[in-house]
Amino acid sequence: MSNQHSDSGQIDSESFTLRVSTGLDAFSAEEWSMLDGASRDCSSGYNPFVSYDFLKALEDSDSAVRESGWLGQHMRLERPDGSLLGAVPCYLKSHSQGEYVFDHGWADAFERAGGHYYPKLQVSVPFTPATGPRLLVDRNAENDSVRMALAAGLKTLAERLETSSVHVTFANQTDIDILNQSGFLHRTDQQFHFKNEMYATYDDFLSTLASRKRKALKKERRTALENDITIEWLTGTDITEAAWDEFFAFYIDTGSRKWGRPYLNRTFFSLIGERMAQDVLLVMAKRSGRYIAGALNFIGSDTVFGRHWGCSENHPYLHFEVCYHQAIDFAIANGLKTVEAGAQGEHKLARGYVPVTTHSAHFIPHEGFRRAVSEYLTHEREDVARIGEILDTHTPFRKG
Repeated sequence: MSNQHSDSGQIDSESFTLRVSTGLDAFSAEEWSMLDGASRDCSSGYNPFVSYDFLKALEDSDSAVRESGWLGQHMRLERPDGSLLGAVPCYLKSHSQGEYVFDHGWADAFERAGGHYYPKLQVSVPFTPATGPRLLVDRNAENDSVRMALAAGLKTLAERLETSSVHVTFANQTDIDILNQSGFLHRTDQQFHFKNEMYATYDDFLSTLASRKRKALKKERRTALENDITIEWLTGTDITEAAWDEFFAFYIDTGSRKWGRPYLNRTFFSLIGERMAQDVLLVMAKRSGRYIAGALNFIGSDTVFGRHWGCSENHPYLHFEVCYHQAIDFAIANGLKTVEAGAQGEHKLARGYVPVTTHSAHFIPHEGFRRAVSEYLTHEREDVARIGEILDTHTPFRKG
């Protein structure tokens, strides 16, 4: 395991001190839990990906560390007495892998013009395309002023480290508003989420669909469970190391085929099993007494977040059943408002997921490069909005 705690600098003002650390060891779990969104007792809602346990597991497992191109530059905003006022999970990146907001074209253009795009600063949850807070504020503080200080701190950090840019990805609307005011450029993209209109049962959801779509989904789900396939939900103490072994084999197979090298290692899954199993849902498909497929989900205060999937046997529609339909079943059964099923995937539309706009913010100090990116983003936002309107007409819901 890597011990990554070291201060790389601090920025002082009359009212606060901003420190930068290469590891989460610069924070205690108790003080991090007081940040808005980082624990289950937050009134504004809990996002498991910005919890101390999740981010620390990424570091302790060596999944998101210097060697993998994710060197922590976590910002810690302190009051004069040293108590935590705000924080930003931030990384110095030597590549653009594992981010899901693609800037390879920007990097190529900047390099061709004679610049150095890497290193860059990335404010995100590594390997996790899920919207959530990024400028984390003590829940008892005056929020907007602290967020403004954190945004200014990111710009100062970029200057001190001489990075090409700062990228705040999958940020919530509150943070996007602050970052826009702070001179960051606004970027949008599209995901597909299920919205639970407080359905009592899955059949209640089906009743909102057009007849043809309803029949198609019923047939799809029946077909997926042919060949004596059964589904299990595992959470909390039900998730054993043996279950993690099974799921990890699925994850490795999918990751190796999709991007050559999976981002997460086996230790990471053991750590989240130890530290936050109550926030984890494993949907596992079983046939002939053994698991043949699985999907990893995380559970927030009102959202199921679908993350990874894999299988050892291919069966028609099993992927859709394990990843999308079962997540909807779980959300309805537990009164959760939303299912976020990860990045991309227009095929989710037919399963009751609707287009949702995601947001990121980008600070580019170089004037010419900033101007070019700004012009590009103006057109891209228009395209994303137009595509979203078109996609919305293809949802399976009854019209009118």
